[in-house]
Amino acid sequence: MIIRRAKIDDIEGIEKLLYQVHDVHVQIRPDLFKKGYKKYNTSELISIINNDETPIYVAVEDEILGYIFCVYKQTKGESLQPIKSLYIDDFCVLDTVRNKHIGTKLYEYVVDIAKNNDCYNITLNVWEGNDSALNFYRKLGLKTQRTFLEQKLK
Repeated sequence: MIIRRAKIDDIEGIEKLLYQVHDVHVQIRPDLFKKGYKKYNTSELISIINNDETPIYVAVEDEILGYIFCVYKQTKGESLQPIKSLYIDDFCVLDTVRNKHIGTKLYEYVVDIAKNNDCYNITLNVWEGNDSALNFYRKLGLKTQRTFLEQKLK
């Protein structure tokens, strides 16, 4: 297995995983996510892949085994420290190869990239109810930075 930056030729494999992760979100929050969709369309993926501020990293063997979508962010405002962060926008490992440390290797790869790009931290969001993802992230050493709450009105 190799880990590398995604290329346009990887889009088909990435889209397969995008559907997979979207299905998890549909199961957790069908009130918010529509069945049968994915987060990004093909033209959006092309733009993301071609942008150095939004790199995607893939684990590849004979196919795409996993990906991490990244976004470089910089804090703004007089009251905030000037911090550069690497935000993980999406993270998925093919369900048939889970528990083979592919996700851990992908994450460690991205940690090295963030360090080499002078990032202060790595951040990500996890949907409430996605306990397996939350447990995985905690095992990697991530800790809660803040909590995003909601009150449903309908």
